[in-house]
Amino acid sequence: MKVIAEGAASGKIILMGEHAVVYGEPAIAMPFAATKITATMQEASQDQLTSNYYSGSLAEAPANLLNLQNLIGKLRQDFDAPPVDCRIVSTIPAERGMGSSAAVAVAVTRAFFAWQEIPAEQARVLNYVNGAEQIAHGNPSGIDAAATSGQQPVFFQKEQPLEPFQLNLTGALIVADTGVKGKTRDTVQDVATLLRLQPEKTRAAIRKLGQLTRAARIAISDNQPATLGELMNQAQTLLQQLSVSDASLDHLVQVARNNGALGAKLTGGGRGGCMIALAKDRHAAEIIANQLENAGAKATWIQELGVCQYV
Repeated sequence: MKVIAEGAASGKIILMGEHAVVYGEPAIAMPFAATKITATMQEASQDQLTSNYYSGSLAEAPANLLNLQNLIGKLRQDFDAPPVDCRIVSTIPAERGMGSSAAVAVAVTRAFFAWQEIPAEQARVLNYVNGAEQIAHGNPSGIDAAATSGQQPVFFQKEQPLEPFQLNLTGALIVADTGVKGKTRDTVQDVATLLRLQPEKTRAAIRKLGQLTRAARIAISDNQPATLGELMNQAQTLLQQLSVSDASLDHLVQVARNNGALGAKLTGGGRGGCMIALAKDRHAAEIIANQLENAGAKATWIQELGVCQYV
């Protein structure tokens, strides 16, 4: 057992397929390493947690940290480990659709395995993370756990295995936070209502979002950033039709496009939360990010993409 050990995980974004994924269409999630969570772990006299959200005895943590309580308890029980002092530092904004709860579970599990000097195979890590996510979200798809713990985009379709695939794309992604908490539960319910009231039009939009997502997978794999940008723009128009965008998102999307983005759209549940934009390179991304902040974005992050080097 090490004296102290560290584990980390990235944030994640839904690149394409929001809401349509609920109805059997595919979605693409990507690790977003510009935001991350780091956890450190060492022995203590009793389980302690230090974080931006709560610091103190883990046993007395608020109810919305039950997933973390259970995760640490199960890890300790399964490997007969002593009480822990767990410290978490995060740059992933909470309740913005960027996978913060899954990333915490990934970072804590990796830190525990490193502390106990146990091999941290991906399947073993995900087993514990998915258990924590079930407590946090009831019936998670597994896409957040896979994206925050991996290094590749993930193609996901309900009742199908997750499919990591190769990122082969020049450019850079910008994520901008509207500063408004996303309203995923409301938007999911409202799309269901729209499907009941306007079935043909709504089904057509959902099917089209699925088609755009499949095309986006090809664009990402074949280094077609301009094509991907146009697919993102088309997806945003459909998401607006489904009533899941709002004025804060529409405003930042337009600012990004006006300042050279190849494409821009909301990411996640909508009506607040974050938007994403694709730029041709890092310099262009910095210009767009600066303009987004000038236009009211509470924070921006940039992740450079890259072309695979095939042997």
